[in-house]
Amino acid sequence: MTHALTEPQQTRRSRRAPGRRRGKPRRRRVWRWILLALVVVLLAAGGTGYWLYSNLDGNLKGVDLDKAIGTNRPEKLPTSGQNILVLGSDSRSGANASLGTGKVSGARSDTALVMHIPEGRQQAVAISIPRDTLVTRPECTATSGSALPSAKRVMFNSVYSAAGPACVVKTVEQMSGVRMDHFVEIDFAGFKGLVDAIGGVPVTVDKAIHDKSSGLDLEAGTHTLDGTRSLAFVRTRHGIGDGSDLGRIGLQQKFMIALLSEIEKQDLLGSPTKAYKIADNLTESMTTDSGLSSLTKLADFARSMNGVDPGSMETVMLPVAYDQQDRNRVVAAEPQASTLWKALRTDKEIPESAKKSPATGGTSG
Repeated sequence: MTHALTEPQQTRRSRRAPGRRRGKPRRRRVWRWILLALVVVLLAAGGTGYWLYSNLDGNLKGVDLDKAIGTNRPEKLPTSGQNILVLGSDSRSGANASLGTGKVSGARSDTALVMHIPEGRQQAVAISIPRDTLVTRPECTATSGSALPSAKRVMFNSVYSAAGPACVVKTVEQMSGVRMDHFVEIDFAGFKGLVDAIGGVPVTVDKAIHDKSSGLDLEAGTHTLDGTRSLAFVRTRHGIGDGSDLGRIGLQQKFMIALLSEIEKQDLLGSPTKAYKIADNLTESMTTDSGLSSLTKLADFARSMNGVDPGSMETVMLPVAYDQQDRNRVVAAEPQASTLWKALRTDKEIPESAKKSPATGGTSG
């Protein structure tokens, strides 16, 4: 296997003091625009509006976390804000079969972000968990339905294939002590469909990327990526640095910001057909916890997040260090990781010292 780590190509959003005044953020209206566009679609459809609503609502799949995980969960503190685990899964079955790269059976959580929205404040933070991180997997129910015993030193991204998203939530909660209020998962096919529905996403790369494994072949400059090339972009690792998973995290952060910016530019209210296509792609490919598993619940949650500006979101990678037994793997660096998770639990600003990652020799975000 290629050496797991190199210096990350991270992007970092500027910080603003909680009390600082600022102009109206535009990106915070992205989800509101999508919801309004959806209403336009339903109204324009007249008598078929209920059918369209039912079709989108029926696309959503929900998991009851309390039932799946049990009662052994971190306490929800009254001032701990909102914590959402966002998963990107690389299933190689069904519609995803022709979209993956490499020889991987089953499905894995290719991307994992813990998004923390502080109580009463506008700036969110996203914590990326490197998929090569060695963790202790708690006792869970396997995807086959049988009991899966706890196991130490397993790769983080293998938890999903062994026991599904609820076990990933349980793993993150036990390693962090942070209770996840919600989780959202989107698969390869849904990601591709979303990008194609909005007509592609422009990204700028400073250096050429040539990755035979992912199929990505880009010269330096700005490129508008369709769904297939976008998947290759967020999954590439061999075309940057020395094959680092941390370098891929940097590309994922870059693409996330570009995607939000492109959605912002779309005239969704003026194009009900496009708005419905986007909503259909998203809902068909999403799995959420039961607290978000309907259009009504999603709309209520989106409205509660109106004060959050994705454009100012800070991105931080979980501080990691090389594993002493296997230099192709990493482990959470201490005391940095514990300090970072404590900041989320208590809804405090993350100290700069908690972002230092020994594996990269610098900050982790």
